[in-house]
Amino acid sequence: MTRRANPNYLVLICTYNERENLPKLFQAIRQVDAQADILVVDDNSPDQTAQWVRQEQNNDPHVHLIQRTGKLGLGSAIKTGMQYAIDHGYPWLINLDGDLSHNPAVIPELLAKQDSYDLVIGSRYVPGGGLEGCSWRRIAVSRFANQLARWMVGWKIQDCSSAYRLYRIATLQRIQLQTLEETGYGFLEEILAHLIKTGARVTEVPIVYQERRLGQSKISLREARSAFNALVKASKIYRSR
Repeated sequence: MTRRANPNYLVLICTYNERENLPKLFQAIRQVDAQADILVVDDNSPDQTAQWVRQEQNNDPHVHLIQRTGKLGLGSAIKTGMQYAIDHGYPWLINLDGDLSHNPAVIPELLAKQDSYDLVIGSRYVPGGGLEGCSWRRIAVSRFANQLARWMVGWKIQDCSSAYRLYRIATLQRIQLQTLEETGYGFLEEILAHLIKTGARVTEVPIVYQERRLGQSKISLREARSAFNALVKASKIYRSR
C-alpha cells in the first residue's frame, strides 16, 4: 500500500477531453482544501488532458493520474478510482465531474455528513438544489429519468443519477466492484442499488448543477440505454433485499 499525502479523503475526477476545464476546477478544489489529494482518471483524451495533469504533478505531490488506453466509459473510470482509493487506504472518496458542473465549494457540506452516513449525494432535486444554464429539454430528461428511477426501483432518493457523491470506502469494500457491469452513466444507479442493499445509510445535500461552458457533453443515446439497463438491474437488486 502506497502512503497517501492526505489521509482524509481522495477527490476523484474522471475525464475525457477536459483540458480546458481542469485548471479552473483544480483552483476551486484548492480554495476548499489546499492539500486535498486529487486523482484524475483520464481515458486517453486527445486534447492532452493527461499531459496537463502530469505538469501539475511536477509541482503538486497531491495530484495523481491514471491514464487509460481509450474511452472506456464513465462508470468504469469511477470504478477504477474507487479501487485506487481502496488500495491506497483512503477512508473517503469524493467524486465530481470534470466539466465544472459540480461546485467544489459544496465539499465541506458533504464531509459534514461523515459521522452519520455512508453515501452523501449532491442532489439537484432537494430543497436548495437546482440546475443552471441547462436547456428545457435537458431539465425535462433529467427529471423524468429520476422519476422513472423512483418508480421502477422504489427509491425515495430524489437524485439517483447525480455523480457528485461522497462514498465511505469501508462501505464500498462490502461490494465486489469487479462484478458491476455498467461501464457508462448507468453505473451510478447500479452501485447505488448495491450500496443500499448492503445497508448503507444514504442522504442528500443540495447542489446547483451548472451546465458546462467549455467542451462537449458526453451524454448520448448509448448512455441513456446504460442508465435504463442499470435501473432494470437495480430494481431486481433492491427488491431482493
